[in-house]
Amino acid sequence: MKKLPSGAKRIVLDALFAAVALSLFVIELMIPLSVGIPGVKLGLANIVTVVAVFLLSPVDAAGILYTRILLGGVFSGQAMALLYSLAGGTLCFIATLVLKRFVTEKQIWAVSVIGSLAHNLGQTLVAAAVLRTGAVFLYLPVLFIAGILAGLFTGVSAQILVSRLGGVFRARYENIYGRGNGR
Repeated sequence: MKKLPSGAKRIVLDALFAAVALSLFVIELMIPLSVGIPGVKLGLANIVTVVAVFLLSPVDAAGILYTRILLGGVFSGQAMALLYSLAGGTLCFIATLVLKRFVTEKQIWAVSVIGSLAHNLGQTLVAAAVLRTGAVFLYLPVLFIAGILAGLFTGVSAQILVSRLGGVFRARYENIYGRGNGR
């Protein structure tokens, strides 16, 4: 089998990350999980985003995130959900990138929790703009409690994956993504 050039490897690897994230998103859509709180879900696809932030470059992680958001919006058929996901995903991504510089791989779970809170804030800001009322901010404490729990689950999952894949991944793909991965 012919060896792929590093640019092609990078695209293929990013596409695999995006495919896994999108698959988890679609699977979660099909799970009839109702906690009685509108808009609350576990966010399984965010595990992939957090892993990408810690193992890949910021540009690649952003590409994976936005590919998943856009295709997830298409697959779910919910156009308005796209606005909420873009706002929440962007704030979460920014928070995760900033915090990544200050934590070790044993603190990924904490970054994920804070990212989840940023995600909820972003979605609430969109809701306030769409509904033209600040009353939606009264819903934030409930969303933050759910966000802490979901962020903890996705963060611990991502932390386990990074700790198990990190060494092998960096040794094999360091030449593609560069030393230090944007840290």
